[in-house]
Amino acid sequence: MRGILFEAPRRIRLVEDVAVPVPADGEVLVHCTHVGLCGSNVPQYTAEGRWAKSTWPGPVGWSGHENVGFIVQSRLPGWPEGTPVLAQSRDHHGYVESIVAQRQSLARLPEEASDLAPYIVAQPLATVLRALSKTEPVINERCAVVGQGPIGLLFTWMLRRSGARQVIALDKVGWRLDWSRRLGASAVVDTSQQDAVDAVRGLTDGGMVDFAIEAADTPEALTTAAYLLRREGRLCPFGVPRYETQEFPWLHALHNELRVVTSHGSGCMQFFQTAVNLIAAEGAEVTQIVTPRLPWDQAAEAFAMYADPASHVGSLKVVLEL
Repeated sequence: MRGILFEAPRRIRLVEDVAVPVPADGEVLVHCTHVGLCGSNVPQYTAEGRWAKSTWPGPVGWSGHENVGFIVQSRLPGWPEGTPVLAQSRDHHGYVESIVAQRQSLARLPEEASDLAPYIVAQPLATVLRALSKTEPVINERCAVVGQGPIGLLFTWMLRRSGARQVIALDKVGWRLDWSRRLGASAVVDTSQQDAVDAVRGLTDGGMVDFAIEAADTPEALTTAAYLLRREGRLCPFGVPRYETQEFPWLHALHNELRVVTSHGSGCMQFFQTAVNLIAAEGAEVTQIVTPRLPWDQAAEAFAMYADPASHVGSLKVVLEL
């Protein structure tokens, strides 16, 4: 089978002769129809921050984890061959044509679905649902989401659906903010043109927000999110840090008694089926962020596009079609 090999920073190629994995008892083999790119893969691809000392080349399929497809071999009772699934590979090396998955990393997709690509969104949505489950309800609260890539847009969508009074979307890539409005943002801030703190102060009549989410994985975004909060507000640092250590305005956080709510994507699998069901029932709008869809042999172009959204208008949840 084919797989993606990260040869060096910003250089990948397809490998044609990767061995097909064999499922053990309690596992299934999934032939993937689509694999999604994730923001957490970008610093791996560019070798930024803590990835600068990575060993190259990486393992084939390195760090892919957003897969949909069909079970083609099953050793797991109740999960027959032919079942369409959202799946995560047991080794988290999912940029390959076929993966082995275990029960806890599977969710059933609708049997009648003629196109599985939109369900790629269910994996990142599951991480968002897990993060929101770890904090208080946002009903009638003012919220801000710093970063409006796919994850930030999913937070914007969910916060509005969860009863937030105000959802302020912030990003330095201006064209993304049109999508923020489409998915429920009540106000947007282009941080390449406006000071984020001043803008939010004006939008909240000086009250600032109750809950701020950092969804951009940079130290600057996390600092910005901290300064958007009212006293005793809640901060969710969600983007996977690019650095082992980084600066943070701890004095400001201490004086304002901010509460920090952390959430890591590794525990999201318990929300897979919930995310799939939500998309199947009410997610037609949010699945439109699955764009563009590129063929497998354009994987190098896909990663280059995902790493530079400012130069690729309209590229959001980039997906490879196998």
